[in-house]
Amino acid sequence: MLGSRWFLEFTTDQEASLHYIEEILYAARTEYQRLEIMRLGSYGKALILDGKLQSAESDEFIYHESLVHPSLITHGSPRKVLIAGGGEGATIRECLRYPSIEKVVMVDLDGEVVEACKKLLPEWHEGAFEDPRVSVYYEDARGFIAASDEKYDVIILDLPEPMEAGPAITLYTREFYQEVLEHLEDGGIMVTQATSISTNNFQAFTIILNTVGSIFPLAKGYWASVPSFFVPWGFVMGSRDRDPLSLQDRELEERIESLSGELRFYNPSMHRGIFSLPNYLLKAIRKETRVNTDTDPLSFY
Repeated sequence: MLGSRWFLEFTTDQEASLHYIEEILYAARTEYQRLEIMRLGSYGKALILDGKLQSAESDEFIYHESLVHPSLITHGSPRKVLIAGGGEGATIRECLRYPSIEKVVMVDLDGEVVEACKKLLPEWHEGAFEDPRVSVYYEDARGFIAASDEKYDVIILDLPEPMEAGPAITLYTREFYQEVLEHLEDGGIMVTQATSISTNNFQAFTIILNTVGSIFPLAKGYWASVPSFFVPWGFVMGSRDRDPLSLQDRELEERIESLSGELRFYNPSMHRGIFSLPNYLLKAIRKETRVNTDTDPLSFY
């Protein structure tokens, strides 16, 4: 790939997308994964891990606003947030928009990825790593959570996709979600990225949603269209009792208006709209019985 002017990303074993490479800014094999930061012809700078595009300059705001705001807005007054993954720093950036935030902890296994993003992707983090409310740890997120007795208002799982040889394979299991639930305050919310909901590749999403629902009393799936991903992208929210669709219109508007900075994607209409799922996916969710476990982790790629 590096000897070519094209980046080929496989989305399934029968499908791929092709991006023109304008410039390779960084390429390395870290202790945990293959890391590349490139400038792509249509989407600007992009972070790529193990051959999978994680976010691109032109539309990362869609992914990160969709990941962060539905859960934090639903909570209402988040003070402490834990982010598992989140190497680019954009997830921190969105959390810091909330005036109630006192502490953001980010735990990422791969320090080389984070340091490269700090240097080469300032458009993503906008200096968020330097905020005194932010602490960053280069550790395994699951081990970090299990070893701590601290609880959080929101836990955000901003993780790579669950590939068999990847570092995140055990961060999509029933046992891990149980640990996450135990580290949430009363009224706390968890959210995870949950891969494609494309008509030909949605099984990972339905399994993740079913697995979250096996632990959390309330599990909600939602989605957004991120152009650089080439497919509609899913997310799953879990809580004991916080329903994102229970907010009254005025309350939703007031909470969003209280945020600092400019949102480019998320607004009250989007908050409601992204939880509307198409019929083919609703049917698949109703039929889904599989639960992802530590003893039998499902590799989706």
